Amino acid sequence: RLRLSRHWGVLGGAAAALAAGLYVLWGPISGRKRRRRGLVPGLLNLGNTCFLNSLLQGLSSCPSFIRWLEEFTAQYGPERGQHRHLSETLLQLLRALSCQEVPEEEVLDASCLLEVLRGHRWHISSFEEQDAHELFHVLTSSLEDERERQPRVTHLFDVHSLEQPETTPKQISCRTRGSLPPVSNHWKAQHPFHGRLTSNMVCKHCEHQSPVRFDTFDSLSLSIPAAVWGRPMTLDHCLHHFISSESVKDVVCDNCTKIQAEGILNGQSIENQRTTFVKQLKLGKLPQCLCIHLQRLSWSNQGTPLKRHEHVQFNEFLVMDIYKYRVPGHKSSHKNQEQTVPAAKDGTAGKPPEAEQPPGTKPLFMNGASSSSSSFLMSPGSFPLAAFPECSPPVYLYRLMAVVVHHGDMHSGHFVTYRRSPCPRGALAVPAQWLWVSDDSVRRASLQEVLAASAYLLFYERVHARAQH
Repeated sequence: RLRLSRHWGVLGGAAAALAAGLYVLWGPISGRKRRRRGLVPGLLNLGNTCFLNSLLQGLSSCPSFIRWLEEFTAQYGPERGQHRHLSETLLQLLRALSCQEVPEEEVLDASCLLEVLRGHRWHISSFEEQDAHELFHVLTSSLEDERERQPRVTHLFDVHSLEQPETTPKQISCRTRGSLPPVSNHWKAQHPFHGRLTSNMVCKHCEHQSPVRFDTFDSLSLSIPAAVWGRPMTLDHCLHHFISSESVKDVVCDNCTKIQAEGILNGQSIENQRTTFVKQLKLGKLPQCLCIHLQRLSWSNQGTPLKRHEHVQFNEFLVMDIYKYRVPGHKSSHKNQEQTVPAAKDGTAGKPPEAEQPPGTKPLFMNGASSSSSSFLMSPGSFPLAAFPECSPPVYLYRLMAVVVHHGDMHSGHFVTYRRSPCPRGALAVPAQWLWVSDDSVRRASLQEVLAASAYLLFYERVHARAQH
């Protein structure tokens, strides 16, 4: 009996240590239920932290982003000291929310992420109204800062050693008697939400085109154009409004100035010629993960902020070919997978643009618009290749992964998330199962319920052509 009691004492001590470890990782577990099969963990509301919880649920439904974090954090290794990196903390939370790590608790605690962000000089109060879209940019910019702090180059004396394919980092010796910075790996690449915009300026007078400017973006922030009575607002309307051309007056045109100078003799000085330019935005580089922000903030005539509640129709699949920048004079080729469909012509303002297609084929479906092909769009897990001619399938095809919705007005409200239920990696043909998550409440949802939501943030992930077939 004495020996048996000693064994029970050892087992009791081990159980107490395990409970303490769970408390540190996931917070107190008293009174919590075990997570139901097929659902994901919820997140504890720490006091107006629904903006944080909804964003984490959306990010955890993007497998490419989690894989990038895994590659990014692999540099730190097991010996990383007491300092917690943002990428590691974020990865731990997203893996738990995507069920890659299997916490049995129904509710997790994300306060650790706020603590790490404070270390990046972001003082985010959990007791004030915050915005999920602003937090998204806080996370992406902080991850970029963490990436930039890592060394990128090695000593010049050791470059020839790095060119040997069989050379491992342990075999490289530094003849400068200093520390050898780590070799740049693929994790140095930008995060999968990183994209580039092109800005094209053309003079109306001489048709001279200025050099194309490139600007980076982590999310596409789309304004909602004025509604037309009797016609629903679609995501294509917002995208087309985003890239629609606009006139910019009183811009110095170097080409017009040069032409004017050539017609003046004796080298007389002339003033810079100012003309009107046509400016248009395009998407120069589309990211692997696409975050679309629908701007629902508007202003009344009295200058008070108002929220736009109208529904913007979107689909489970998103085709972005017609919004991709195309190099002038570059002919399309079916062999080149990165070629895109030509952009919409001028004069299509007010209606969604359509991609070019061979004569005699049926019209392609439009993003968010109801069409004859909406039946297969509604079918879970299917890819919309049937709507496209076999000779020209879409190159930039995206699949919806999560939708963040804001309920309320501009002064107070609540964020909830519709997200895909996690599935094994590579299982692209698994029927889509959707979940509705509001802080610690999780339930199943239908695709029709998701598409009927008034979206604030849309998370799409690119589907490549080989994966489709």
